[in-house]
Amino acid sequence: MRSWTPQRIAEAAGARLVAPAPQAEGPRRVTIDSRDIVPGDLFVGLPGETHDGGRFAAQALAAGAWGVLVAPQHAEDAQCAPPGVLIAAEDPLQALQSLARAWRRALGAQTIAITGSTGKTSTKDILAALLAPHRETFVSRGNFNTEVGLPLELLAAPKGTEALVLEMGMRGPGQIAELAAIAEPDVGVIVNIGPAHLEKLGSIEAIAAAKAELIADLHGEATAVIPADEPLLDPHRREDIETVTFGPGGDVTLVSQSAEGHVTIDAQGERIQLKLDFRQQHLRGNLLAAVAAARAIGVTPAGEVTVAFSGRRGERTRLRNGVTVIDDCYNANPMSMRAALDDLAATAGEGRRVAVLGDMLELGPNEARFHAEIGAHAAASGVELLVAVGERSRALADAFGEAGDGEVQVTADAEQAAVLVPKLVRAGDTVLVKASRGIGLERVAQALADAAEAA
Repeated sequence: MRSWTPQRIAEAAGARLVAPAPQAEGPRRVTIDSRDIVPGDLFVGLPGETHDGGRFAAQALAAGAWGVLVAPQHAEDAQCAPPGVLIAAEDPLQALQSLARAWRRALGAQTIAITGSTGKTSTKDILAALLAPHRETFVSRGNFNTEVGLPLELLAAPKGTEALVLEMGMRGPGQIAELAAIAEPDVGVIVNIGPAHLEKLGSIEAIAAAKAELIADLHGEATAVIPADEPLLDPHRREDIETVTFGPGGDVTLVSQSAEGHVTIDAQGERIQLKLDFRQQHLRGNLLAAVAAARAIGVTPAGEVTVAFSGRRGERTRLRNGVTVIDDCYNANPMSMRAALDDLAATAGEGRRVAVLGDMLELGPNEARFHAEIGAHAAASGVELLVAVGERSRALADAFGEAGDGEVQVTADAEQAAVLVPKLVRAGDTVLVKASRGIGLERVAQALADAAEAA
């Protein structure tokens, strides 16, 4: 945004320019963290539950900020601070979102928004790899998928960006619609619908409706990319936009695959040959969604595809002591748990299949049933040692014990599991570590790595 004047930034944000900068050029970056300020930044002070970020306007200017966008009272208070642009907005968050929308329009980049109950980050990562050889592509970071994170990522996209790939998270009704209004996507991808956030939304139909807000808010020349086998989205289809389906029976389907990573895809009658650097079977659906999205903006991928997957989403590491760890502990719900267990069953080596599984959160009144079903699935998948972490996972452990003859251990929390698990595993084992983000099972993955180094 270096080419934008202070006046233009204020107008784009729907705010008031209180004091211009000593220089006419715009900011290098936008941040909401006053502790993260480097010279040239625009600091946006957002009100929060515990404190109002606008109170740190003077501190941000003292640290070299290009300027601040804060509530009027904080802009007035900052007039005696070191010189910098002062922009006042009654609602700084809304101003941040408006500024991001204006920058997205100025870029003119084709924008793809991705949501889903599980796999949206992996789909985003795959799509980024498909687009990179063909377009100047900017991809939002892992969890910057909220009403605050998404506009920050839009504003981080550099001039010259041709394709924007954005992830959209959802915690309740109206949130996808809010994000779509900021990003104005040309392609909307819904990876799947599953029982995530049931506690807040109440039913799987309500989850589908919340995700489908992305379809509802697409402009008339946009494309919706949805699973072919998801009837929950049928009521939300639009006749006035193009809809491309992926998966068995859809417009984009997998024709063949090899153990070496060669795949053939039929994309609406066009054959696409790819050589993948990942083997996980559950990522094939994400690949098909990504191919459909790429073709929707005129890119037909081909050749070798190297994907930089986001951290803690199925990262596979072979430790020095011969133990292989699958670190998939960023988040979990019943769909992603099943997929991870299937991957463990398909890819484990000669040693034992070990699963460290923690609580799945926000599943509502049927959470015990969902956990029990995962326990039974773990047994059916050939897991030989299960470590269940958390109170909810006791139902998972009980079902595992009833369904098979594998060993089971139960711990109260991640700290206990981090002490126990390194003592249980042995060379040749493949260990899946997975739970909802709030359980903190990254401690177990780190403990396994530390134990291997100390051996």
